[in-house]
Amino acid sequence: MNKHLLVDWIPFEVNPRVIQESLKENNGKLVVSGVLQRADAKNQNGRIYPRPILERESQKYTQLVKERRALGELDHPDSSVVNLSNVSHNIIEMSWDGADLIGTVEILTTPAGNILRELFKNGIKLGISSRGLGSTTAAEDGTQEVQEDFELIAFDFVSNPSTQGAFLSPLQESLNRKQLLRENPYYKVNRIITDILVEMK
Repeated sequence: MNKHLLVDWIPFEVNPRVIQESLKENNGKLVVSGVLQRADAKNQNGRIYPRPILERESQKYTQLVKERRALGELDHPDSSVVNLSNVSHNIIEMSWDGADLIGTVEILTTPAGNILRELFKNGIKLGISSRGLGSTTAAEDGTQEVQEDFELIAFDFVSNPSTQGAFLSPLQESLNRKQLLRENPYYKVNRIITDILVEMK
């Protein structure tokens, strides 16, 4: 079987109060916690990660966590290599809670990390997305089961699962263009990124 790049999205919910407490307790560093991946459950992309495979790969990944090398990017690249120029965070702890793989994530003070921190602080809904190489086999119901050759590469933060639930909303004709822009979540994201880049100059 040919191995492909497999990416899968899970919503990463962070409470604004938790963000403020984290920044206060960690000398301005943002440390957040949430579900990284879920075993034996059909995900947004119609894939299932069997528990034994996910446990094996998370155990291997723990070595990177211990060495402070469990780096992830802001948005998915089309690559199996973690691009250091786009690194935004580091996984500092992982553990299992039932079928959920829970991670504690330190947001770095890199350019991409600064953008990620500001997105969280502004209440932007993000997802955590696993990236790995492997093959899948289709079940009768169309579900794709991840196979033994799966290799976990990284966990990246992304704005949206691939296409599904694309955060589009109906437009009201009575609204003018400025109102539409302000109500568009992507307008807010672009404003935050622009402000950060201006401050860095």
